[in-house]
Amino acid sequence: MAAQNHTLDAAIDLAGGTAGAFASVYVGQSLDTVKVKMQTFPKLYKNGLDCFLKTYRQEGIYRGLYAGTIPALTANIAENSTLFMFYGLCQKGIMSLSGKKSTQDLGSFENALSGSGAAIFCSFTLCPTELVKCRLQAMREMSLQEGKAKIEIGPFGLTRQILRAEGVRGLYHGLTSTIAREVPGYFFFFGGYETCRYLLTPVGKTKEDIGALRTILSGGIGGICFWLSIFPTDVVKSRHQVESQHGHKLDSFFTTLMKVYRETGFKSLYKGLGPTLIRTFPATGALFFAYELAKKSLHELANGKSDSQLD
Repeated sequence: MAAQNHTLDAAIDLAGGTAGAFASVYVGQSLDTVKVKMQTFPKLYKNGLDCFLKTYRQEGIYRGLYAGTIPALTANIAENSTLFMFYGLCQKGIMSLSGKKSTQDLGSFENALSGSGAAIFCSFTLCPTELVKCRLQAMREMSLQEGKAKIEIGPFGLTRQILRAEGVRGLYHGLTSTIAREVPGYFFFFGGYETCRYLLTPVGKTKEDIGALRTILSGGIGGICFWLSIFPTDVVKSRHQVESQHGHKLDSFFTTLMKVYRETGFKSLYKGLGPTLIRTFPATGALFFAYELAKKSLHELANGKSDSQLD
């Protein structure tokens, strides 16, 4: 019976993560494009607003600001379904090791550790789709840098192109920097989210009873904690994944990090942080709201209950 319950919980976490991914991508994709462009080509744009407006004027909404939406959606579904499933499993593992009776008894630090453990697994599903997304988002700038006309290609065509030229290994450029980003990032992501939920829980109630607004607020703060903790690592990841095309030889993670620092200074390691934080608050808030709502609804459905709304 326990094994059956664990399987059901994992399936519900998987579905909840998928629902959260849809909400997150459509809320935040345009500013994610701004972030990638500013990280990869910091000298082309004055600030996030300048990048946003130039992208809109030169490429439009769909091919510009929402470039890479399909791989972003694929990436987020793959990442968040895997992430939340393994987050639940890691919570249960820590619960067993600590001798606690329920995952609800875990503290913020234990939940943060669960997030780091889950991040290792989701990095392998995230890296290929992140690679395609970043290359699509920065395609115009790469073409200008090489003196070529922008190639019109979609996510599936680009994926086939990478597979033909480099094989499956080509989809995993930036894996080391992805893992280096995800493991500490999700420690602060889930740690910040769970700490905020705990602090916002009214006396006599549980974290599951905090309602929609507090859930969105907690999710937004968790997202800010994530990006503040790992942004320089994300800069390296974006550069590796964009520059790995056309046979460019890549430096190591730390070599690239120091190269960025020497060429454009400390501020370049946080280039694009502004639009990222603006994007992440509503996007991550939507992610956790959709996740918690789907999770609660599916648990109630499994238990034969009819009420499926957050208070």
